[in-house]
Amino acid sequence: MAERDYYEVLGVSKTATQDEIRKAYRRLAGKYHPDRNADDKEAAEEKFKEVQKAYEILSDEEKKAAYDRFGHAGVNGQAGGFGGGGQGGFGGFEDIFGGNGGFSDIFGDFFGGGRGGASSGPRAYRGDDIGYQLDVTLEEAVFGTTTRITVPTTVHCHYCNGTGAAEGSEPVTCPTCHGAGQVRVSQGFFSVQQTCPDCHGRGKKITNPCKHCHGTGNVKKNKTLEVKVPAGVDTGDRIRLSGEGEAGENGGPNGDLYVQIRVKKHAIFTRENENLYCEVPVSFTTAALGGEIEVPTLDGRVNLKIPAETQTDRVFRLRGKGVKPVRGGAQGDLYCTIKVETPVKLSNEQKDMLRKFGETLGENHAPKQNSWLDKAKRFFEDLGK
Repeated sequence: MAERDYYEVLGVSKTATQDEIRKAYRRLAGKYHPDRNADDKEAAEEKFKEVQKAYEILSDEEKKAAYDRFGHAGVNGQAGGFGGGGQGGFGGFEDIFGGNGGFSDIFGDFFGGGRGGASSGPRAYRGDDIGYQLDVTLEEAVFGTTTRITVPTTVHCHYCNGTGAAEGSEPVTCPTCHGAGQVRVSQGFFSVQQTCPDCHGRGKKITNPCKHCHGTGNVKKNKTLEVKVPAGVDTGDRIRLSGEGEAGENGGPNGDLYVQIRVKKHAIFTRENENLYCEVPVSFTTAALGGEIEVPTLDGRVNLKIPAETQTDRVFRLRGKGVKPVRGGAQGDLYCTIKVETPVKLSNEQKDMLRKFGETLGENHAPKQNSWLDKAKRFFEDLGK
């Protein structure tokens, strides 16, 4: 049967970056790993080999270039025999998800040199980072707050202290790698270093697994944490809680928790960076005659003087009534946009009074209207040409 296109195997395009190729490999390798497919291990093993072979070619710039130019003929014999010979072919999940995720973790170093030799012992893996979205009010974002959140995460099983072994028992040293977590396999004229297929890189085996964590050493748990939200944060800002992510493996450190801030919509104010904006309704008489109105701000009420003959959409700036940015800088301002309200629900007497008032107005009392009418007149004159 013809060999499948390597890009198709990984589900990526020919323009995919190395990071995208690596992420696709991790996802598929985890999906088809035989340890996760006990019901159909043989079929999963074939798919796993196919994914590994595709990744080895596409993760190497020279091999990828040869494949892009000549197809499978350009890389025949270049893909190593993952799982094809020697002592087993599959590393554990640490090889897929741990470290940098590259094939240097799978192969090790040639001829016994470099980092990660068999004498270095099993590798420790840092836990995954996790995220949490925290909704806060505008007031909480501007002035800061302290709140508590509950986050589902993975922690070490306290019944077995993270060992994975049942109470009264201990993990035993792996007889295949003798606790190193890696083995050396001869392939042709050189040897390669692989994750031990028996203990999956842990260096130890669990003969009597803990019934609470099923031998993994970790369990799911809802963790309640206190989060201090600094003053001035905005939507999109992140707060890092170090070590509050997923538990590490083989003694590795925990991942981090990233709290993503989202500011709720406010009934009065909108925010753009350090500035606040609001609309202020003003009565017809106040706008015409002038006066003073009360305007809300986040730290109290202030009086705003409205000059006579104020038009709708005029903007007044209240300095220093905005937000102090979390990363420093000058405090923002509050911009108030005036909205002149037309009187409603008038009595007949009030309507008559307005009509008489309107009759007394000349052209000078509606400058914007007169200007607009002049523009409209010229527009229609131009159309008639």
